[in-house]
Amino acid sequence: MRDDARNNTAASGGCSVRMWGYLPAASPQRAPLLQPTPVPSTPLNDPLKMVCNGGCGFGIAISESGKLNTWGSTTELGQCYLISGKQQEVPEPYSLPTESPIIQAAGGWAHCAAVTGDGEVYTWGWSECVPNIKSNPDETEQAQGDDTSPSGPNTSLQLSPRNNVVSAISKPSSSAPPLRNGGVLLGKQSGRQNHRNLTCKTSESKGAEEVLKKRKVVSFEDRGSPESPTAAEENVFAPPCLVILDPGIRISTVAAGGRHTLALSDAGHVYGWGYGGEGQLGLGSRTRIVSTPQRVPCFSSLENGVTIGEASIPGSCVTRIACGGRHSAVITDAGALLTFGWGLYGQVGQGSTEDELSPCLVSAMRGLRVVGIAAGLWHTLCITDIGDVYAFGGNQFGQLGVGGNTAETSPRLVDAPLLEDETSVAVACGARHSVVLTGSGKIFAWGWNKYGQLGLGDSNNRDLPVQVTMNDGGRAASIACGWWHTLASVHIK
Repeated sequence: MRDDARNNTAASGGCSVRMWGYLPAASPQRAPLLQPTPVPSTPLNDPLKMVCNGGCGFGIAISESGKLNTWGSTTELGQCYLISGKQQEVPEPYSLPTESPIIQAAGGWAHCAAVTGDGEVYTWGWSECVPNIKSNPDETEQAQGDDTSPSGPNTSLQLSPRNNVVSAISKPSSSAPPLRNGGVLLGKQSGRQNHRNLTCKTSESKGAEEVLKKRKVVSFEDRGSPESPTAAEENVFAPPCLVILDPGIRISTVAAGGRHTLALSDAGHVYGWGYGGEGQLGLGSRTRIVSTPQRVPCFSSLENGVTIGEASIPGSCVTRIACGGRHSAVITDAGALLTFGWGLYGQVGQGSTEDELSPCLVSAMRGLRVVGIAAGLWHTLCITDIGDVYAFGGNQFGQLGVGGNTAETSPRLVDAPLLEDETSVAVACGARHSVVLTGSGKIFAWGWNKYGQLGLGDSNNRDLPVQVTMNDGGRAASIACGWWHTLASVHIK
């Protein structure tokens, strides 16, 4: 591995990709990588140039020629091989039905998405995350009108013929996360909905109790580590297919959450699809499955006087997007931060634990210009134009970096001594850990560290930022987080 990494560095002009955390097939005996480790070179002598966020047990990166590469996948504890490629130590191109170079990609809990140079999006993975899929009509009706079924999508599915891709049925090794206990209140709703008022719709209360018990066993919160329960066999995974959008729409960026996807067009419009039960698609409702891309109404108008509810939203288009486990965030061209989705831990930053079904301005950040955003399983980070980092949401493992483990429902400045003389330029969130890149090329990490995802040489959690040391003194150029791992591109001195 060491020689391969050296070759990769030389071929890429003094830049290499480092990995640490849980990437089972990429480490001996599938042990966690506790400190930054060079990623071996690709077999086609096509050096990696861009690291991508997301992936459960596997890394995602884009090569110089525009090939999407994956490595470190696992068919036993992590993602299905249809999503992440083969179990492998060395990055290899993931086959996509396009000749256009890939310019950006992201991975969610059980799906991935990639953007081509032509402005098209390809996505694959758990079927409810992949649009333009035809499911059993009864299944679709139940999915939109009742959420008590413990099973995944119907196993008899067919991709839309216009995708020109053959359907696939597989039994993956990880199930998608169910909703929180209590079910959902369906139908169109606007504004905030207190999570405590949600009801479980079922004809028999005893049946509902059994469903909730099953959900608790395989709940999303409990599935945040490799030793979590195995998946239900009903889930179906779809191969890569083209996302059908209206003519003229060109996508520049995608973000993948637990079971939902956002796509940002070059015109600054946001489109969403997938699971929307907590409002994470920002469509003003709790529609369980959105099977075709829908434009997210971040603005009521793209001309002057734009408003959502009672708050005036600065800006005229969206420039950044991020997806967390079950919440989302976007930034406007004026630096305004909007959030929507699940709010149980305060991850939407509205000062409460209520869900936001439509994009809502984070008023606590008014007056500050936000330029970067990242979202984890239960928390959110953002960066201002002067390099300050703010955090809010769940903090069970210190992932907010503000000391202690108390959740924050409103943005709080990460005022750590080690960051006093640093200017933060990028943030990334894993499931329960956080990473920041500074202008001086330093990386700081904090939060959950059971699998070495902080890169500090041990498995101890941190509730304040700690610098990640590169053994060769390399200077980091970019960062990305998977659910249980971290990636960085590093310039060698």
